[in-house]
Amino acid sequence: MYAQPYRQTYASEVAKVNFLSSPLAPNLKGTMQFYQMPYGVEVFVQLEGLPSFKKTKSKQIGPHGFHIHEKGVCEIGDGKEPFSSAGGHWNPDNQPHGNHAGDFPVLFSNQGRARMIFFTDRFQVKDIIGKSVIIHEGPDDYKSQPSGASGKRIACGIIERG
Repeated sequence: MYAQPYRQTYASEVAKVNFLSSPLAPNLKGTMQFYQMPYGVEVFVQLEGLPSFKKTKSKQIGPHGFHIHEKGVCEIGDGKEPFSSAGGHWNPDNQPHGNHAGDFPVLFSNQGRARMIFFTDRFQVKDIIGKSVIIHEGPDDYKSQPSGASGKRIACGIIERG
């Protein structure tokens, strides 16, 4: 209970994301918050409606890769390749995948729910306003170039000032 007032007191800038689902995960919904702290950015994500884990010979669903993408556009399009309008991974310092500023840890679904808190010093909140966050169908391998072979995009949200 004491953590929220602490963040509100010490965060110099706040951003938020409200996720839009796709036909590939129609029940997915959730939010993210980014808090600029003196030492980096605290990131909070809360989701429900994530697809259950499934592995076939050709693909794996879950855990779910998610990343900051270049463009703040979340158009579903024809539904076959949702959110391609968001562009590629945001990589301002031209690092190999697995070390992009926009690379995040994978999301593990627990009966469709995920909640995670992590810290990064790879960017400041002001740097990501207007970009998007994409949740992918499969896990990120953190090595395949340029995007980690995470599979289809199942949710998208635009990063806005909080």
